[in-house]
Amino acid sequence: MKNRRSAFEIALSGISCAVAVTFLSLGIMTGLGPLTSFGYVVGILALMMPLSRQFYIGGFLSYAGTCILAFVLGAAANFWDLIPFAMFFGVHPLVNALQIRFKINKWLAFAVKAVWFDCTLLAGYFLVFGGVVGGTFLPAEVYEVINKYIYIFVFTLGSAMFLIYDFLIFRCQNTVNYFVARIKR
Repeated sequence: MKNRRSAFEIALSGISCAVAVTFLSLGIMTGLGPLTSFGYVVGILALMMPLSRQFYIGGFLSYAGTCILAFVLGAAANFWDLIPFAMFFGVHPLVNALQIRFKINKWLAFAVKAVWFDCTLLAGYFLVFGGVVGGTFLPAEVYEVINKYIYIFVFTLGSAMFLIYDFLIFRCQNTVNYFVARIKR
């Protein structure tokens, strides 16, 4: 019975990694924001598959394999687009699963994850945008205000956005759990 469980864990983790790498790489290689976001979403949902059966090691290896293979298969050209996924979005489902497994207080976990999310946003601000947001979409004065008060925006609006995001990710995990439970071994 243990061999069947191990084989199922390997297979589910491998499928998870393959789906995540495919969509994440294609999304990042296009260089288009909506397709990159779609690649992130499918990658996150795919990485939830082994976690739905409490395969934590398989989930971590799927995450690590996804980051490495996405980098090798084309994300190296747009390396900065992979950074937020590697820093936060890819490992967040695993952290949520471990939070449930070890019965960590949801408000304490939320506070820690919100700070982690906000730090990821700041890292993206400095690494991707070089510490200066600008463009032609909005008036220059708006970008000046954003750059001047970036920490306030990130730690207030970022935390509020994370509250919604974390709630939705828990709901998505429940949906993935339902579909993976229907798989016949």
